[in-house]
Amino acid sequence: MYHMNSIDTSIIISTYNSTEWLEKVLHGYNNQTYKLFEIVIADDGSNRETSDLIIKLQKEVFYSIIHVWHEDNGFQKSQILNKAIIQSCTSYIIMSDGDCIPRADFVQTHIKHREEGWFLSGGYFMLPMNISKLITIGDINEANCFDLKWLKANGLKSTFKNNKLSASGFKAWFLNKITPTNASWNGHNASGWKNDIIGINGFDERMQYGGQDRELGERLFNYGVKSKQIRYSSICIHLDHPRGYKTKESIDRNLAIRANTKKQSKAWTDYGIINTEANELI
Repeated sequence: MYHMNSIDTSIIISTYNSTEWLEKVLHGYNNQTYKLFEIVIADDGSNRETSDLIIKLQKEVFYSIIHVWHEDNGFQKSQILNKAIIQSCTSYIIMSDGDCIPRADFVQTHIKHREEGWFLSGGYFMLPMNISKLITIGDINEANCFDLKWLKANGLKSTFKNNKLSASGFKAWFLNKITPTNASWNGHNASGWKNDIIGINGFDERMQYGGQDRELGERLFNYGVKSKQIRYSSICIHLDHPRGYKTKESIDRNLAIRANTKKQSKAWTDYGIINTEANELI
């Protein structure tokens, strides 16, 4: 395990009762070319199975894992992410999800492109359920799950999006330049400076499923932080899963909060990290 003083990056990974996927993801981080990081698990109230998995993996991986957990109170991802931000130990934060396996150069790419005054916007490559299930720890260690030939042999269809896995060098740079997708803060693959995230008071805890990551990015813009597009350079594969927590009510409420953030050019939320700390002191 690397000495705490030598690490310079915290990777915050959100999870909820999904140990099969989380185990694959954490093995993905064990194969990273850049190793000076810690993992902070933002656990939105999982049962004992998740903590047992983390205890087991802490003996198998080279990096340290901080497990941040709170009681299950429905979908409270914004709240647990704020708690994880507080407990992270470094000045730079990469955020991803417990269903996104990082390619070996994932962290290295974020480190290469990070710059004061900017945040980085990555993407993901979505896999169907049958291939998600098929991937073994061996396939992750041997990088099969990032190999288009292997994926196509197991049923992946040919689409333009496959360029996310095959592009490198100039082609990846060019596709990052021309993509019509905004360089937004994406919860599955984004990074920025902890001071900037603290400076806008983290995530708005009123927001449940649907766009709370984008809203954080919109406030970072209002705070004066710019963004870089790295969706074709920083690769993670997204394992399939149902989204039972997606409701029209939460989507509509979040859209109203985002509209207000835009209208008022808000950088700060009154419902963020400081609010979290106050609640914990009561």
